[in-house]
Amino acid sequence: MEVKGKIKLITETKTYGTNGFRKREVVIVTDEQYPQFLNIEFIQDKTDLLDRFKEGDEVEIAINLKGREWVSPQGETKYFNSIQGWRITKLDTEAPQDVPPPVDDGFEPADDFNQDIEDDLPF
Repeated sequence: MEVKGKIKLITETKTYGTNGFRKREVVIVTDEQYPQFLNIEFIQDKTDLLDRFKEGDEVEIAINLKGREWVSPQGETKYFNSIQGWRITKLDTEAPQDVPPPVDDGFEPADDFNQDIEDDLPF
């Protein structure tokens, strides 16, 4: 699944626990009638993918939706969702470049082309 939008925020990479679990988040704003602010997390080696991007970039992010169940010490069950990114690409939003002017090769077509030529074709 992919989502498109403009980057509003990129957080610094955070490391958790003794195993060095790494996580970095990016917030994008979708371009639709009711824009959505989506917080997408990149984990482990995928955190480095965000180094090439900056706030304001238009991007497309390939995501996985993750869900999990948690039971509190009091026995109450809760459910959590997260959006994990695994690929990010910059969208080309620049206006097309002006087409260069034609090259003057000195050739000019005759105004009266084919008017002085006898038609000797059999058809």
